[in-house]
Amino acid sequence: MKWIYSISLAVSLAIQPALADDMFGNHPMTEQARDAFVNQLLGKMTLDEKIGQLRLISVGPDNPKEAIRDMIQHGQVGAIFNTVTRPDIRAMQDQVMQLSRLKIPLFFAYDVVHGQRTVFPIPLGLASSWDLDAVAEVGRVSAYEAADDGLNMTWAPMVDVSREPRWGRVSEGFGEDTFLTSQMGSTLVKAMQGKSPADRYSIMTSVKHFALYGAVEGGRDYNTVDMSPQRMFQDYMPPYKASLDAGSGGVMVALNSINGTPATADSWLLKDLLRGEWKFKGITISDHGAIKELIKHGVASDPQDAVRIALKSGIDMSMSDEYYSKYLPGLVKRGFVSMAEIDDAVRHVLNVKYDMGLFNDPYSHLGPKGSDPQDTNAESRLHRAEARDVARKSIVLLKNWHETLPLKRNATVALVGPLADSQRDIMGSWSAAGVASQSITLLQGMRNAMAGKGTLLYTKGSNITDNKGIQNFLNLYEKAVTVDPRSPQQMIDEAVAIAKKADVVVAAVGEAQGMAHEASSRSDLVIPESQQKLLAALKATGKPLVIVLMNGRPLNVVNEDRQADAMLETWFSGTEGGNAIADVLFGDYNPSGKLPVSFPRSVGQIPIYYNHLPTGRPYNFEKPNKYTSHYYDAINGPLYPFGYGQSYTTFSVSPVKMSAKTMPRNGSVEASVTVTNTGKCDGATVVQMYLNDPVASISRPVEELRGFKRIMLKAGESQTVSFKIDVDALKFWNQKMQQVAEPGKFNVMIGLDSVRTQDASFDYL
Repeated sequence: MKWIYSISLAVSLAIQPALADDMFGNHPMTEQARDAFVNQLLGKMTLDEKIGQLRLISVGPDNPKEAIRDMIQHGQVGAIFNTVTRPDIRAMQDQVMQLSRLKIPLFFAYDVVHGQRTVFPIPLGLASSWDLDAVAEVGRVSAYEAADDGLNMTWAPMVDVSREPRWGRVSEGFGEDTFLTSQMGSTLVKAMQGKSPADRYSIMTSVKHFALYGAVEGGRDYNTVDMSPQRMFQDYMPPYKASLDAGSGGVMVALNSINGTPATADSWLLKDLLRGEWKFKGITISDHGAIKELIKHGVASDPQDAVRIALKSGIDMSMSDEYYSKYLPGLVKRGFVSMAEIDDAVRHVLNVKYDMGLFNDPYSHLGPKGSDPQDTNAESRLHRAEARDVARKSIVLLKNWHETLPLKRNATVALVGPLADSQRDIMGSWSAAGVASQSITLLQGMRNAMAGKGTLLYTKGSNITDNKGIQNFLNLYEKAVTVDPRSPQQMIDEAVAIAKKADVVVAAVGEAQGMAHEASSRSDLVIPESQQKLLAALKATGKPLVIVLMNGRPLNVVNEDRQADAMLETWFSGTEGGNAIADVLFGDYNPSGKLPVSFPRSVGQIPIYYNHLPTGRPYNFEKPNKYTSHYYDAINGPLYPFGYGQSYTTFSVSPVKMSAKTMPRNGSVEASVTVTNTGKCDGATVVQMYLNDPVASISRPVEELRGFKRIMLKAGESQTVSFKIDVDALKFWNQKMQQVAEPGKFNVMIGLDSVRTQDASFDYL
């Protein structure tokens, strides 16, 4: 259905029939029809109008609404981001229709990373669910809410593989593994775009950050990346490719350099690989201010040079700077940039607008004017049930000594910690249009769970940190962290006093959301000292101690592991986080999450990840030898391995059964195990399959995830779980950069984490 336009729009279109008569209508959503339409439109555009389509701007102090109105009138803007309400979006689209010559619709974008108004767990938490159906639900709800706000595109998913927990943006990704990240990314793309991004409640995705942003040196944001081609294509490139194969219409280009070349200036990356080898036909968008930054990278001499390099390298849209509009006209006039190169970039922009359905109806994600919600933040616009369900699935039980959990509802429970009642922090970073006052904190969730039964005592216990410098950093742009004016000792004394009255203590500790965000790299991974002192005092009371971690990266929690009787990793769990955590604490939900990242024992172990290469002198814990690869002052392995997570029940895994001992060329084999719930309560778990190629032309990882299945078993129930292994699962990039599967023996490992597995093998002929 095409929405009825306003009278002013109809009058405006009638003024210039030659330009507008064939602009809007029921255009076929086919590539052939799109290309014909876009080519015809390009022929009507002036150079300035073409360059205007390459500008992506944000409403704000640099671009007040009055200035944007003028830009729109003169065709100097192609898209807007960071505007998230229907009335504001409608007003700007009206201006396009009423004031501009060609009336080319704007598209509107936002960082819808883990929810729009309903905030789901951060992506690291979503990955902990290992549940693609749950992730698809997140994508569908996020797209629905974003489209319902008038948006057409999101800067998501982020599929940067990262083995660097010091990097603040690890919270936005899906962890350290290539296969898991690929699955998560492609699932979100399909869910958010639906059958077509032109559909009323679908939006187009823009996969990011292309490329290798998760491998910045030292975990320091915006830093350099230096990487071999084998590692690049083996470990880091597949998630981008999987998301593009799933149909993502956009790519956001990374801020980092790759082997000395900034991604924004890398024609090999953006043209040879992305468009040449991968056949990508969508839009490339620079990250915020990246074109300007080419000068500081040392690859452009001045602004004109930066613009020339960026456009020629394959950057279609310039995010949040005026460089394209300011310098491209002169570069074209002097012959440094050709009209064909301009047309190529503009064509990509117009193509995605066509694919968004904007030339069928510029108001397709807005609806009739009278349909705008009376209350943008209305409770009725949220999807609480879905958020609670996904949040529960994302929680990982790290420890449960002597069945400390689940808690009894009729007990006296002391809840302590600076994160126990923080509505802002439980949402996590990049929480889009989520409203903190609508978030359920752990304190609220536990009150709901214990209402009319036990006694819940609460005090803050400590600040997030007592470091004034870090407090100022966290509050630099907004008052994100509230600092209690009392002395640290006063707060601890109050916490100890209520702990002594309780049967059990629950401590909510970890990071403020701003500590795991863009530009929030850390040189250490322990929880802040203020919280360490609080935990030590609580432990000294002798009461059972349950630690609830809230954080956006794997932390060094060696001391906390010693102190805790039970420990949950809850990440930043979103709008319904408090209810979800309480569900797990009191046994209404049996935790089933598994870690998508390894937890280091110290920052000195980094990078630590499960699928590392073997060495010529591997360390044997049972038979230690000085001249082997190890630390003499620490254990080699992680505190918690990839894929790890406990349950309130127990499971057994049978030996692996292979369908055949050999696999023919281009054939397949099947590996199966029987999983049994050997405990006393129903529960879900994730069965994981890993492969190892023990002898190859180059060293191959000790194990690599190649399949996983989440299953639910009643107490005493068994289920056979099978994994098909085909030739694609065996392939790797060899020394000549050929993707091959080499004949020989392959080891198959199946278990409930990456360490405790049942093993078998087969021969690939």
